[in-house]
This record gives sequence, structure tokens and C-alpha cells, in this order.
Amino acid sequence: MSELELREEICRVGRSLFERGYVHATAGNISVRTDDGFLITPTDACLGFLQPERLAKVSAAGEQLGGDRASKTLALHRRIYAAEPQARCVIHTHSTHLVALTLSGVWSEEAILPPITPYFVMKVGQVPLIPYHRPGDPAVADLVAGAIDSARQRGACLSAVMLDRLGPNAWAATPAAAMAVLEELEETARLWLLSNPKPAPLDEAAVEELRQVFGASW
Repeated sequence: MSELELREEICRVGRSLFERGYVHATAGNISVRTDDGFLITPTDACLGFLQPERLAKVSAAGEQLGGDRASKTLALHRRIYAAEPQARCVIHTHSTHLVALTLSGVWSEEAILPPITPYFVMKVGQVPLIPYHRPGDPAVADLVAGAIDSARQRGACLSAVMLDRLGPNAWAATPAAAMAVLEELEETARLWLLSNPKPAPLDEAAVEELRQVFGASW
């Protein structure tokens, strides 16, 4: 995509997330890695009402080149891109059911949700919990990069992390693909919270079949 097309796609994805309740008010942000730097939503911007020309343009070194002031999460986004070369878009939201999950108690710190559906295993994979830090705390970037590296060392590939009490960061090769990861993650959290009693996870044989047939990373 050209830069203009990327700007328009960021706005389209932001509007879609807002209209379907995945983000609210000015919570959340979207960035895209370009050939010469990054585009990122402005600080305190509502994702439902983004304007292509007002998105922040940032150099590869993190210097703002144009648009409104970049989101304070820029440092975290840049660290994710550095740790995961395949990522071209990062989306952060304060999705309701995922935040509620951290308040009520995640399945484990290594995987906030168990493998309860095949599509969660196939499309998202394990999502670790990142301990609570204030919004914009630079220490979070180190923790997220460390989680990505740890997953790689065990032969897995993360597509998202969950910031305790704040929300998920999901990434993929395109804005549409990153949005799909986020949607699957949020909907799985909703299923888990609504289920009573809690469903049993897929067994190891079922998960292994998803690895072999679909290349699932779990």
C-alpha cells in the first residue's frame, strides 16, 4: 500500500473498531510500519473519527515528522516492530471483556486464556499477561519485547500480549489482519467469561493436530 492508502486503512480500521464497541472514547491506538518510519494515531484521538492527514508521521529513529502529536505508546509500538520483523501493524485497545478478564483473574500469566476453540488456537495462540504499569511507562516495552523473545525461544510466535488492567496489543502484517487477531482474542475472552461452568481446554492431541494441519503456534 502507498502511504495515502495506509492512512486511509488506519482510519477505516479505527472506525470499524469504534462502531462495533472494541474501543471507546479516546482509548486505544493504531500504528503501521512504513518503508521509512511509522504512522501512528495521535495522542487522545478517538479511533472512530480519525482523519488521514492528521495521523502522526514518525521517522525510523522515532522523531515526529508531521501530523498531530503521536500517541504516548509510540515507544512500545516501535519495540514490538523491532522484536517481531513480520509485524507491520500494531493495534492497542481497552477491549471490555479482556480488561474484565484481568480484573477477575486470567487463566495463567503465560496464557491469559486456555485453548477453548480451534480458531483461537489457529488465529491467535498463547497470549501472555504483562504486569500492570501506568499507561506509557517505558518499562512495558522491555517486558513485551522479552515476552516475544521468550516465545521465539520455545518455537512459538506471539501475535498479541495483554497489558494488565489496560488492554491488548495485537500485531500482524496488515491493519486488517491485526484487527482480526484482536477480534478473535476479545471474543474468546467473552466466551470464557460467559461460560459457567468453565469449558475444558482442547486436549494436547487436538492442539497438536491444529499445529500440524494449520501451522498453529501454541
